[in-house]
Amino acid sequence: MTLVGHEEAWREWRRAMAGDRMHHAWMLVGSKGTGKGLFARAAAAELVAQAGVSQPAWDHHPDILIPEHPPEKGEEKKAEAGDPDVKRKRSIPVEEVRALQRRLTTRPTLGSRRAVIFDPADDLERAASNALLKSLEEPPVGTFFLLVTHRPARLLPTIRSRCRVLRFPAISDAEMERILALEAPEADAATRSAAIAAAGGSPGAALGFVDQDLAPLHRIMGRLVQEGDEHFALRGEFSALIGARPDRERQLATLDLARAVLTGMLRVASPAQQSRVIAAHAELSSLTALVPTHNFDAGLLAMEIGGLLASAAMPRETA
Repeated sequence: MTLVGHEEAWREWRRAMAGDRMHHAWMLVGSKGTGKGLFARAAAAELVAQAGVSQPAWDHHPDILIPEHPPEKGEEKKAEAGDPDVKRKRSIPVEEVRALQRRLTTRPTLGSRRAVIFDPADDLERAASNALLKSLEEPPVGTFFLLVTHRPARLLPTIRSRCRVLRFPAISDAEMERILALEAPEADAATRSAAIAAAGGSPGAALGFVDQDLAPLHRIMGRLVQEGDEHFALRGEFSALIGARPDRERQLATLDLARAVLTGMLRVASPAQQSRVIAAHAELSSLTALVPTHNFDAGLLAMEIGGLLASAAMPRETA
């Protein structure tokens, strides 16, 4: 994915580099998909670049270290063979951090600086976090840590206190359009619009939603909140669209889009309508929390979502 925006983060990073005031540990904080990981890799490449030498590729540089989640037990050979379907553990174990620390006892390979990226840092096991803390308290000379996270509260307070924070706010709709034009040029205007509405300022999410083809659902949602659905016809059409691809990822994408539609309604809703919109939004949030752990029938879930959207619609005026 192309890194777009975040000029303020770049200014702060480059001011620190230019003024020789580089803090040894940085925490990159923001919602999922806002480009934190891409920024960390690009910033690390700037950090280790030598004077008079073009900026290196982060994924081929010996002084940019990115500890990875090891494969599940029994999957090591597949991982070594580059099998993309190998499952990874959800946490970074203490052994991985200790192996990294042993490597940090040597000097950087090519220059005077080395970058270590934990992405996501909130996947560190408790013991691994405690081990990393020792390196943050007494950082090796020339070594800089970049901790990428969308859940900073999961990091130890002692780790957070030793990091300088770079914040990554939601990307503007105009910037999202630029990213989708570059990364998904095949998507039509309706698909891009639906993806941007559902993504909440996250380019990564928007690109995922393009694959979900949310534009037809977006159109029906617009009708549901404008017209209501007294005779269930729209909800039936809505259910058929979701049921055509009944997978959990699509269900979550639909819920995200429905909440985005209601959020947009709040900006223009009358005081009388706002309470219904807020109530429907709360119900959709509750459903979203349940989807990862429950097996919902796609059709029934669609009817529920459609009903909540219709409940937020303004009643039609009668002559």
